[in-house]
Amino acid sequence: MKQRWLVLFAALLVTAALACKKNETYNSDTASTSTTASDTSGTTSTYDTSGTSSTAATGMTGTTGATSSMDPADTDFMTKAAQGGLAEVNMGNMAASKATNADVKAFGNRMVTDHSKANDELKQLAATKGVVLPGDVNDEQKKAMDSMSSKNGKDFDKAYMDDMVKDHETDVKEFEKASKSAKDADLKAWATKTLPTLQEHLKMAKDAQKKVK
Repeated sequence: MKQRWLVLFAALLVTAALACKKNETYNSDTASTSTTASDTSGTTSTYDTSGTSSTAATGMTGTTGATSSMDPADTDFMTKAAQGGLAEVNMGNMAASKATNADVKAFGNRMVTDHSKANDELKQLAATKGVVLPGDVNDEQKKAMDSMSSKNGKDFDKAYMDDMVKDHETDVKEFEKASKSAKDADLKAWATKTLPTLQEHLKMAKDAQKKVK
């Protein structure tokens, strides 16, 4: 009888031990699964966030580039040509109203007509290339205009023609260079087309200059 109780007691101990072991295994597996899920979630979240940020940054970079892909030298030439053209028109208007010599007055009117046309052509070209041209002359040109506006009579005529000879000598050189070396084909064609007019202006300026010395 005593031996039977001992066997029964031993069986109960084994059953209890197995139950505890199974519970520990379940808890361990649950914790491991939870940890794995948490780690996986964390990894996925981190990757997604990084991926989204990278995509957004790339998108922004792609849409905020320069508005024009023109060569810097071409853009610089267009800028100088635009400001030079504006100066020619402004000073041409001044000569048309202030000059006392008929040839100087006629030259001023010619400057307004020819350079206004060239300026409009350059604006249209710049618009197709995504280039924003300056809407005013530079500081040096403003000083020259202020100085010219303070002169009258023969002094004005001489000062204006001296300036026009000097200015057009520079223009012809710049346009000759652009007509040969401009990277943009359309700009090169415009410079080539405009050059003969500037060469004619230079000749006219030198002829008028001789008459007001």
